[in-house]
Amino acid sequence: MGVNPITKKRVPTDEDWMRHALSLAHKASEQGEVPVGAVLVKDDQLISEGWNQPILQHDPTAHAEIMAMRHAAKKLENYRLPGTTLYITIEPCSMCAGAIVHARIKRVVFGGSEPRAGAAGSVINLLQNPQFNHQTEVTSGVLSEECGQLLKDFFLLKRQLLKKRK
Repeated sequence: MGVNPITKKRVPTDEDWMRHALSLAHKASEQGEVPVGAVLVKDDQLISEGWNQPILQHDPTAHAEIMAMRHAAKKLENYRLPGTTLYITIEPCSMCAGAIVHARIKRVVFGGSEPRAGAAGSVINLLQNPQFNHQTEVTSGVLSEECGQLLKDFFLLKRQLLKKRK
């Protein structure tokens, strides 16, 4: 944890929040979902959290980021989420990036890059597109090794299970 220079109180760092998102990604993995976790924070306080649930929810939009934003919007009674930071274990896809822009999230912090579908700089950068009326600050690579390893381990296990079935 860091220290606020004015109040001298301990405040969570990007790494602390990402560790929390990683714990949610593990929860997704335990449920058979792709291990992605998300945490939404405002003023150093947890607002909401989410993990991938499209299989369990029978909902293609039930990505970790969307789940966290849905919970936050209900809690705050506002479809806009200004002044918030969204921590995600993997770079958001285009669907999630679009929702992030529409929600007016101030900042996104993600762990691993997504070279096939990343919409925060890897394939396309929707979060900072100057043609949109809102741009989101982006910080990438926070605990990227841990985030990436979790995904690699998950898909390795999936492939091994598929081989055993054949």
